[in-house]
Amino acid sequence: MAKVNRTVRLGGRDVTRMGMGTNRLTPTPDNIEHVRQAVGAGIGMIDTAHLYSSGASEVAVGEALASVTADARPIVATKGGYAHGDGRPEALRAQIEHSLRSLRTKQIDLYYLHRVDPGTPLEDSVAVLAEFRARGAIRDVGLSQVSIEQVDRAREIVPIAAVQNQYNVADRALDGLVDYCTHEGIVFVAFYPLHGEHAELDRVASALGATRPQVALAWLLHRSPNILPIPGSLTTAHVLENVAALDIELSDEDFEALSATADADSK
Repeated sequence: MAKVNRTVRLGGRDVTRMGMGTNRLTPTPDNIEHVRQAVGAGIGMIDTAHLYSSGASEVAVGEALASVTADARPIVATKGGYAHGDGRPEALRAQIEHSLRSLRTKQIDLYYLHRVDPGTPLEDSVAVLAEFRARGAIRDVGLSQVSIEQVDRAREIVPIAAVQNQYNVADRALDGLVDYCTHEGIVFVAFYPLHGEHAELDRVASALGATRPQVALAWLLHRSPNILPIPGSLTTAHVLENVAALDIELSDEDFEALSATADADSK
């Protein structure tokens, strides 16, 4: 199997295919320095959300990147509309405005609808994201925890650059959505990319002189050229370990063994 592409095209920009989740981040001096070091380590995306650490995650990311030059900044992705009722246009607008202030920016690189609100038509929520995109406050629009049918509906209103769902070598329930995104040129952002046990991880890691997490990430990177994992991390050592997974080459045999076992384990 050939080496994986290190980048993926997202909204007209080539992005390194390793991100960092920040759901536990708070604006302490150590965490702010950690974000800056992660940027220096070469991550391509910082993923946050309006609700992460009760808003503190966005504040930390905004403060950390305030001194980073535009050409060195990774994509910053955030999300809004998680709780019941938050998908209403007025609630979603307020959350987007709050994120713009917390991130200290006039334009959010990638903004996801965090969840489809069961009490609000999907089209009404997505129309708000299209509204902010049209005015330049959001560059690209994404969706989180959605089905193919929901992505298709949203694309009738605004281009969808990324879909973020749970997916990993041990949880293959969304294979169809991954294939759909690959075919349509939509970046599939995999959260919880390291969760779950897998019988082949130890063997492959030992053979390659790699760690189990690195092999789990490498499998995702080989699974589709459109996958961008966002493992969470609060240490630079973990970020460096994750970024190094971009250089791991899986043989066809190891990739198939991981894939076949995952298929069997997920039934």
